[in-house]
Amino acid sequence: MAMDAYSQTVMRAVEKIAPAVVSVSVTRGGGRMTLWGVVPFQQEGAASGVIIAPDGHILTNSHVVHGFSELEVFLSDGRVLPARLVGDDPDTDLAVIDVVGEDVPVAELGDSEALKPGQLVIAIGNPLGSFRASVTAGVISAVGRSLPSRTGRTIENIIQTDAALNPGNSGGPLVDSQGKVVGINTAIILGAQGIAFAIPINTAKWVAGLLIKEGRVRRAYLGLAVELTGLHPRFVRHHRLSSDLGVMVRGVGQGTGAAQAGLQPGDIIAALDGQTVRSVDDLHRALSKIQVGQVVGLTVLRDVDRLELRARTGESPPFE
Repeated sequence: MAMDAYSQTVMRAVEKIAPAVVSVSVTRGGGRMTLWGVVPFQQEGAASGVIIAPDGHILTNSHVVHGFSELEVFLSDGRVLPARLVGDDPDTDLAVIDVVGEDVPVAELGDSEALKPGQLVIAIGNPLGSFRASVTAGVISAVGRSLPSRTGRTIENIIQTDAALNPGNSGGPLVDSQGKVVGINTAIILGAQGIAFAIPINTAKWVAGLLIKEGRVRRAYLGLAVELTGLHPRFVRHHRLSSDLGVMVRGVGQGTGAAQAGLQPGDIIAALDGQTVRSVDDLHRALSKIQVGQVVGLTVLRDVDRLELRARTGESPPFE
């Protein structure tokens, strides 16, 4: 029967991936201001992860481990191992941690570029921090979505799925019918039914490689604070713009490439290295293709003037 075939497919995929799925226990320390001064406290949480290398490297979410004071990993065979942060990248909400252990099971990574809407996918993780190795199945609802990260940058090519996810599933794998990891579960829309997101595994492979090699992902930075703003019709006509929305400079960091190039608050950024900029996301996408230290061209609209400026990028500061 069709339902039996569906069940068998899901079960085979789960049998393949489940040994490599881990529960991540996170402890954060801090201080809380009270009438009696600062009182130390600890906050505990739990999430999910997936082992991607025989040496114990584990993929999870940046928001899971960022700012931790202690990490522990619960393996599927019952072992509890202390974990170390290798590196995290808040811009893509990805992190790599590792554990020291022998004979750790490893997940097989797939190709997220090959995903199609309607394709069967399975999520496995630690929902609500209590229900380890829980399985849900669904389909790819859409590919190529965009999702803002905690840093304000846009994460591209996000996978949308209706496989049920709950807090605690974060960092767990989204797998295809063959049990290959195609995404890392990252977010749900609270109050929405059947809308969840995963970071494509192709993005995760690239980020994980850099985190393992260098402990961070270096990104180009101009030193600008910008916002999307409406443009006056006369301004649009004068500069022959195709939209009445533009990216306006709100602030310029002292000593940054933008400051040295002469950008000023109120400027409208029309293009970066020849790529049209119509939104803040457009600016982030254009910067993502630029190397740190590279000189870029900026087309800037200032009142009635159209300026061509040159700016040298710096390195994006770490997210706190």
